[in-house]
Amino acid sequence: MDYTSPNTNFSFDMNKSRLFTKDRNNYINVLGTAQLNTLENMSLLDIFLSPNNVIEPHIHQNAAELVYCISGSAIVSMLNPFSKQIQNYRITPGKVANVPQGWWHYEVAEAANTHLLAIFDAPTPEFVLGSDLLRLTPAHIMAHTYCLDENQWKNTVAPIKESTIIGPPINCSQREHLQHPAHTSHAQMHQQPYHQHYFAPYYRGAY
Repeated sequence: MDYTSPNTNFSFDMNKSRLFTKDRNNYINVLGTAQLNTLENMSLLDIFLSPNNVIEPHIHQNAAELVYCISGSAIVSMLNPFSKQIQNYRITPGKVANVPQGWWHYEVAEAANTHLLAIFDAPTPEFVLGSDLLRLTPAHIMAHTYCLDENQWKNTVAPIKESTIIGPPINCSQREHLQHPAHTSHAQMHQQPYHQHYFAPYYRGAY
């Protein structure tokens, strides 16, 4: 990096770098080396959510993620690949949750005007989305591998037409609300086995 070059940038307005928009209350801005060329091993996602909106299950194959809550409240959930348990962490302003590199995870907003900052130890945050795995893996492979009915599987994932990123999709006909672990103790909240679920899915059978 030539720090004397006129093309060297030391500041940037993330409001001008939209990664994804669901609607006016649910969107993500991004900052990486493409936006700020003096960055080294870090990048950011600026995340805005309204209640019951979900940053869909995904992994970051190239980075760990530190999620900091600026306003509102969210549950950060991750699948611990060693214990085979889902670990859930409620974060409110000033609190953080750390997701190790490559761990399956998701975030659910609990309050209006939830604002999260996701900080990565990589110059560009790469990701693999659950929606892409579900819709792009050939149905016959899923059916054969997991002993499923192929046609039932096709029908189940058919509503997933594109990458979701923030779910549920705007055109989702379900009107259910997520069931947050409001009455779960702090210790129990962090040690929920993977086969139990805190949240009622919007797409029954799809997730």
